[in-house]
Amino acid sequence: MAKTKELSKDTRNKIVDLHQAGKTESAIGKQLGVKKSTVGAIIRKWKTYKTTDNLPRSGAPCKISPRGVKMITRTVSKNPRTTRGDLVNDLQRAGTKVTKATISNTLRRQGLKSCSARRVPLLKPVHVRARLKFAREHLDDPEEDWENVIWSDETKIELFGKNSTCCVWRRKNAELHPKNTIPTVKHGGGNIMLWGCLSAKGPGRLIRVKERMNWAMCREILSKNLLPSARALKMKRGWVFQHDNEPKHTTRATKEWLRKKHFKVLEWPSQSPDLNPIENLWRELKIRVAQRQSQNISALEEICMEEWAKLPATVYKNLVVTYRKRLTSVIANKGYITKY
Repeated sequence: MAKTKELSKDTRNKIVDLHQAGKTESAIGKQLGVKKSTVGAIIRKWKTYKTTDNLPRSGAPCKISPRGVKMITRTVSKNPRTTRGDLVNDLQRAGTKVTKATISNTLRRQGLKSCSARRVPLLKPVHVRARLKFAREHLDDPEEDWENVIWSDETKIELFGKNSTCCVWRRKNAELHPKNTIPTVKHGGGNIMLWGCLSAKGPGRLIRVKERMNWAMCREILSKNLLPSARALKMKRGWVFQHDNEPKHTTRATKEWLRKKHFKVLEWPSQSPDLNPIENLWRELKIRVAQRQSQNISALEEICMEEWAKLPATVYKNLVVTYRKRLTSVIANKGYITKY
């Protein structure tokens, strides 16, 4: 039987109006060109529900029983890497035959969806304990203390490659149109290494590291750029310097040089990029640089410097002002990596 066309809402409302005016179902059907049975069904629905709108339909019953839903939900909660094929087999052994699509839809209704696993630094128990210790010790530090810190880090920016990502609006089957693609070359087409620093007051210096980044190069960068950055940012007396625990930063020579220069260094937990606000700034910088689509290394360096200088002052301020939230997140996540 062919499917009949659904009546418009106006027509359904007219049927009810004519019924209330005292007309019979037959008369209404003839006037509007609608079957008498359809008129009767709409009038009965209006009398019961006081509406002519479409009501929610029950739909097809779920193939997976409530007990089966609990079973697969419990399975993926214990082991998020369980595949849909594994769950299909589990249910089949329990006497229920379903498809992978049914598994996906069922878990989605439970608030679970399949996502790519995030890549995060490897945290050993010693790292987790150190992160928790750092967060708890500094949780109640006043905001002014964080504003008196110069944060530093290095990053690599590729000419072409995974750093050059963007979203495009395209039609179906137009994914390979030149306007909708990003060109890549082997090994990223070259890259540059940058060192930079910041405080709540704004950006410090950003420089390109052209030689191998060892302890000698690290000391040279700090000697030429750290103190000038602190002066340009007008840091208060007793300002604190932060850098991570990479070997070049923790060698005896580097530590001795910092001590002789009377730089106060923030004790830092290893494997904690999410605790360093400059990581957020690197991400913003890479997005801006990728949008410029530089074609060679020289242009890439120039664009990095331009975009670094153009980052709004509010960005730096907000990254530091909200620092307590980072510490709270570390504690809430029991020392493991946070969303920052």
